[in-house]
Amino acid sequence: MRVRLGRSFGWLWSAYAVSTYGTWLAFGAFPLIAVQVLHASAFAVSVLEAAGLAVAAIVAFSLGPWVEHRAKRPVMIAMDLIRFVAVASVPIAYVLGLLSYGQLLVVSVISGTASIAFSAASGAYLKYLVRGDQLLVANGRFEGTNWVATAAGPPLGGALIGLLGPVITVMADALSYLLSALGVLRVRGGDIAAPRDRATRLRGADLLCGWRFILRDRALRRLFLNSILVSSLIMATAPLLSVLLLGQYHFPAWQYGLAFGIPAVGGFVGARLSARLVARYGRYRIMIVFGWLRSLFPLGLAFVGPGIPGLLTVIVVEGLLITCMGIFNPIYATERLRRTPVDRTAQVLSTWSAISKLLQAVLMVIWGILATLTSPLAAITLSGVLLLATPLLLPRRIHLPAPEPAVSDAGVRAGWPTSEPCVRAVLETAVCETHRSTGGGR
Repeated sequence: MRVRLGRSFGWLWSAYAVSTYGTWLAFGAFPLIAVQVLHASAFAVSVLEAAGLAVAAIVAFSLGPWVEHRAKRPVMIAMDLIRFVAVASVPIAYVLGLLSYGQLLVVSVISGTASIAFSAASGAYLKYLVRGDQLLVANGRFEGTNWVATAAGPPLGGALIGLLGPVITVMADALSYLLSALGVLRVRGGDIAAPRDRATRLRGADLLCGWRFILRDRALRRLFLNSILVSSLIMATAPLLSVLLLGQYHFPAWQYGLAFGIPAVGGFVGARLSARLVARYGRYRIMIVFGWLRSLFPLGLAFVGPGIPGLLTVIVVEGLLITCMGIFNPIYATERLRRTPVDRTAQVLSTWSAISKLLQAVLMVIWGILATLTSPLAAITLSGVLLLATPLLLPRRIHLPAPEPAVSDAGVRAGWPTSEPCVRAVLETAVCETHRSTGGGR
């Protein structure tokens, strides 16, 4: 039986769906404009992709509290309108003959920053809008929408780019943000905003607490190092692959869309299989096997060539990679949450995300330089070789004991720690609070 979550959720879900489809519809449009319209180099395309990530990493430390103390729907509407204006400026400048690489860079930064604020506001508002026992259903619908958009958007966008050009496709992306704002505007009911309190402002000590917690837990530390290195080495090659396929091999836009749309189906399949595989073979074995496999397949991109064989190579390699990630990611994300106490989850996740995005941005620039000095294919190959060593950072079996039973039902409801890492977290929390209350130890 289908669970009904109310009309307000339906409008919020529709707003998310239209903006997500718009984003994936325009997938690759900015690199395509940079390569084909502005004749940008591999290094320039890498910088274009890295700029949004770098800003996202910087604001991830401070934007959350800013959103927390404001009503969420006005923030979402404002961020949608900001993204609409920023992205719509690209086709307007193109028509006027004023489009430049610098403008693409600024638009990438503005839209990336607005996306962070929108995500923070929408996540908080969803918890307010939907009952706790229905959050899983609501998040499942968002997740399903994302996978479908990931699979269908790039091929449709590639066809649209081929028919009308990348600039028109960017305009369609801009309109999707306007439609999203209208959808959020249709949501009825109250809103939520945390009361202002000077004691709740984000400080350096808070950031260090999340960082210290990750470093003190052996399993989290290994998962952290493995995940940020794998994601950064993979993301570092994304703009180079665009240059290789679009600039050197002259793939049509629709083929470029297929190369990244079809493999997304593997992520959906992998996510559906993850829990079943863990139940049958155990979480540690599945984590290790697919942690290794996701680091092996990217090396296959070293054999990408022009024409249909090259297209099939990209589809197969990316499909196998994303399927393995679909199986691995839920296990690692669950382990990360299990080992993090409730009162430190936001700090750990924000620290994790910020450092990961910073490293991705840095490696994108470095790999752009490598591609300029050598070639995009050589830089992609080097990333694949380095990825082979990353599974050595995965936690060992001794670092991942079976989950311990709760001390009592009352203890769980009260939020008591139920495992040794959480006990350490309580001590770490006390140290951080003492540090903060004494003004940083002065």
